[in-house]
Amino acid sequence: MAQNITADAAQEPAAQASAHAGTRYGGLGVLALLVAHCAGMVDLVALPVWVGTLIGDYHLDPQQAGSLATLFLAGAVASSVFLSPRLNRLQARFIAPAGFGVAAAAFAIAAAIDRYELMAALHLVAGLAVGSSLSVTHGAIGRSRNPHRLFAIAGLSLGCFAIAFLGATPVLIAARGGKALFDVFAGVMVVAALMSAAAFPATRTRDTGAARTESPLDRAVWFGMLGVACMGLTQAMVFAFVQRIGLDRGFGFSAVTGVLIALGLVNLLPAPLAGLLEARLPGVRVVQCGALMQAVIALIVTESSAFAPYAASTSVFAAVMIFTHTFAFGMLARLDRTGRAVAATPAMLMTGAAIGPILGGTLVKLSGYGSLGAAAVAIAAVAIACFARLAPRAPTTGVAG
Repeated sequence: MAQNITADAAQEPAAQASAHAGTRYGGLGVLALLVAHCAGMVDLVALPVWVGTLIGDYHLDPQQAGSLATLFLAGAVASSVFLSPRLNRLQARFIAPAGFGVAAAAFAIAAAIDRYELMAALHLVAGLAVGSSLSVTHGAIGRSRNPHRLFAIAGLSLGCFAIAFLGATPVLIAARGGKALFDVFAGVMVVAALMSAAAFPATRTRDTGAARTESPLDRAVWFGMLGVACMGLTQAMVFAFVQRIGLDRGFGFSAVTGVLIALGLVNLLPAPLAGLLEARLPGVRVVQCGALMQAVIALIVTESSAFAPYAASTSVFAAVMIFTHTFAFGMLARLDRTGRAVAATPAMLMTGAAIGPILGGTLVKLSGYGSLGAAAVAIAAVAIACFARLAPRAPTTGVAG
């Protein structure tokens, strides 16, 4: 019996080291995760075109168009909240392609109809399906050998996808009508479904043991997740109005459009930069400074009456979120090696994406654009306090978390 106890004690550190090391994925597996990330995060890329098409081509009023997008986001949040705690009891290699396949079918049907009630139901179904696939995708990234670096590569991939999507889709819509948007969405989901079916990587779910898999998340992890959600809320709340702010202050349509194009190009930089700086910057300080910088930039965007500071701050606004979230993702993934925390990434980000425009619109209606900056400062204070709870638990091996 003593020998058995000794053997178990010797095996326990090895098992923990194996769990901490994560899973090494092959090239095709990584490619499948990158494609799934881009397809699952399509709303972050397509939202302005999405809502604009529903208004311009389907002749919906802004509230109706926004409601359809919100239904998609709400569905994604709901599925992420439901699946992320159960991540290690799920068959991710089945859920990922199945979810994208259902979403492809929903968007293909949406392209063929124009009845609002049916479109609303299809948006909800697509959101539920995409959120399921994206949750298991982010869970798999979180269980990789280096989740920080892999998520940084995924961020770069999304930036490249955004440039291609925004360059091609408006041209297709102008030539073929609004249904082309949903055809594009369906095509993106089909590609993701096929790639996921062919090469979605297997994770070593059982290596950590049932007790570890089902143990409650550390309180610090919950605070880190809340901090990310706060930053996502500020991002959506302010970003939804940056174009309108520029136009209402007389900067001109072409100038404001140029700023948004510059923003898209700048967004290619923060994710790979965050990957390169993983071991050179302290992760907790990065996320706290990121929340503060986001609020400062929001103040400049909302308060500036001159074009130069407006343009400079707007062009880097999203980049701050991308850079900061890469470090936050890496820390959360290392604090919770089961992948459940980062599997809730869609819930963290898309909750803000759903609430932000409504909250921002209410603030602007009541108190003007300046109120957005004030709200950003208040939300940043909450985010910084939440991220401070990560400090005692941040990994000591590698300062980046």
